[in-house]
Amino acid sequence: MHLVYAVNAQNAGRLEALAAARRGWHSGVSVHPHPTKAGGRHTGRCPLNWTEFFAAQLEREAPLSRKALERVPEGTPDWKPHEKSMPLGYLSQLVATMPGWIAMAVLQDELDLNPPGGAGYKPPATDTRARLLAAHDESVAKGLASLRGTTDQHLATPWRLLVGGRVVMEKPRHEVIADTFTHLAHHRGQLTVYLRLNGVPVPAIYGPSADDRTF
Repeated sequence: MHLVYAVNAQNAGRLEALAAARRGWHSGVSVHPHPTKAGGRHTGRCPLNWTEFFAAQLEREAPLSRKALERVPEGTPDWKPHEKSMPLGYLSQLVATMPGWIAMAVLQDELDLNPPGGAGYKPPATDTRARLLAAHDESVAKGLASLRGTTDQHLATPWRLLVGGRVVMEKPRHEVIADTFTHLAHHRGQLTVYLRLNGVPVPAIYGPSADDRTF
């Protein structure tokens, strides 16, 4: 009976800690569902802050994206599996440059995809594999530098996406960055399908592929 009470108390404590983590994530307070101990006491403080967490995630994700980009065939930028699909050249450029969105979220207060003046974002040239990989390496470097030069307090401030001067999205910067990683994983997976349909061996990303059996 004492064991049952102990287990229930432990579970209740974990639920309380998870709830605190969710509250902290939205309020800008660094907390962790499994608090660390300091001087024998639970502190409720997270050993990592947002900037460290996102930088570590980018360092893990960047080599995975590069593995896919290294296999993008040259000379077929307009290829697409369906008339409504993205062309291969645009998709590979997107995957290569998306880490740079992190720098935009940190260093800029907003981005207008179609500014009234007409001088919007200009992506780098990625018409060869060498340029594609160089663009990726540069965007990763910018993303890491921006994260290492900012604070959690700044990442809790709002960031806006506009189209033609109209606000279409406004979120805290840390949410924009978190969404960027999800968005990147989505398009990188899409890119591996394009590789398969072009007869290119698909690299292992989070686990083995039919062409790259890592285990």
